Amino acid sequence: MPFLLRVELPDVPGSLGRVATAIGEAGGDIEAIEIVEHRHDGTAVDDVLLEMAPGVMPDSVVSACNMLDGVHVLWVSRYAAGGNVFLDLEVVEQLTLNPTLALDELVDHLPITFRADWGVRLAPTGSGLKQVHATSAAPDLGDEQAVWFPLERAARLEVDPSWVQLHDNEVAGAPVHDGGIVVIGRRGGPAILDSEVARLGHLAALAVTISQAG
Repeated sequence: MPFLLRVELPDVPGSLGRVATAIGEAGGDIEAIEIVEHRHDGTAVDDVLLEMAPGVMPDSVVSACNMLDGVHVLWVSRYAAGGNVFLDLEVVEQLTLNPTLALDELVDHLPITFRADWGVRLAPTGSGLKQVHATSAAPDLGDEQAVWFPLERAARLEVDPSWVQLHDNEVAGAPVHDGGIVVIGRRGGPAILDSEVARLGHLAALAVTISQAG
């Protein structure tokens, strides 16, 4: 069973090795690791994609990691995409294959690129909002989300408690041309970090450039 583990650890040589050793001793088989964020306080946040040995629960990995000095597991959950890490450069390469569909391709790749549950592109119309393109797991966003417009730069987006379809979702968005936005959502976490917001804005800007060049 594949799992995604998001862990905070000291940003010093050897820390990741200690975490990897603890995961292995607890019955986890690491498939991939991605550094998500370097922080000014001397810590880093990494995503670890792993498979658990038969009969072993992820709680054992969490406990083993949390026992390490300065290490804290922020989040763990089953991960449908398995051991895949789709890098930003690979997304850009996919977008350039068909520039006229670059914005739709971006939305399709957002979930695996950001380890999110869904991606959506929204555009304002004279009478409300139009959901231009969405991944299969995306909620049907209604006109309530008009409060997200206009969006001048990539940011975490506020979710009103009354929005049932977005309950317990972490949401971030970035502007694209014509006043539209692309949005990612995670159900139940982990929290969307500043570095991820910046990446989302960068990829959205590149997708706009590619689409206009096509």
